[in-house]
Amino acid sequence: VQLVESGGGSVEAGGSLSLSCTIRGNTRDANCVGWFRQAPGKEREGVARMWRWNDNIEYTDSVKGRLTIRSDNAANMVYLEMNNLEPDDTALYSCAARTNGCSFTASYYNAWGQGTQVTVS
Repeated sequence: VQLVESGGGSVEAGGSLSLSCTIRGNTRDANCVGWFRQAPGKEREGVARMWRWNDNIEYTDSVKGRLTIRSDNAANMVYLEMNNLEPDDTALYSCAARTNGCSFTASYYNAWGQGTQVTVS
């Protein structure tokens, strides 16, 4: 399975962005998709993850109420809608996929996209 992100950019605080993750190849290896971010000098953290076939969704506390993860399984897409962005949201955002299980443990994900930069000023 291959993942390709798009939709990053630069916005002012309070603004919105929508990120997309395109799933290609053996899409059934991407039953769980997570969005992770890494800011310079900080560890990578999971911000949202979902099991694509039911409502099993989780967000990290700092983004609850501002970020929404959703999927379009027919199109093999997973989106991250980001509202009321804050400067602390500035990071490289990557989507990742795994076949079984669904958590924020990055080492369990076996496919990663190249990342898309989000900058909030």
